[in-house]
Amino acid sequence: MGRAMFYQLGGISLEATLPRLLERALDAGWKVDLRGRDAARLERLDAALWLGPEAGFLPHGLEGGAHDARQPVLLTTAATARPDAACVMAIDSAEIDPAEAAVLERVCILFDGQDQMQLTAARGQWRALTSAGVVAEYWAEEDGRWQKRMSTADRG
Repeated sequence: MGRAMFYQLGGISLEATLPRLLERALDAGWKVDLRGRDAARLERLDAALWLGPEAGFLPHGLEGGAHDARQPVLLTTAATARPDAACVMAIDSAEIDPAEAAVLERVCILFDGQDQMQLTAARGQWRALTSAGVVAEYWAEEDGRWQKRMSTADRG
């Protein structure tokens, strides 16, 4: 069974956070589905990832291409992960089904803590996933550093 990581964004933008998380996932040898709710938003993220530093290039693609299945990172609005994806990173309150989380290595839910709708959605996802037995961790960004605030694995 996988683990759900909740990342509450504070002063660091999603565009700055994603490359670091995606690099870690790729270093682990995982294929990643970056799941959003809005195709236009994913197009903007796609462009931002292409404009990153050459030394930090992240191989990725936007869904709908001829090589979607081969992409190490696929930006998608699909409700389910590709069969060989090991990790799903959900943004903008994109849904993660507990059954899906149970078969993935990792689920990452990134949300803006200043956006009440995203905060409410993340809380609902926390309840749904942990109620289904998925181990979850909650991380908050403070002063440019990530601090673990809670983990269901720590509960005895």
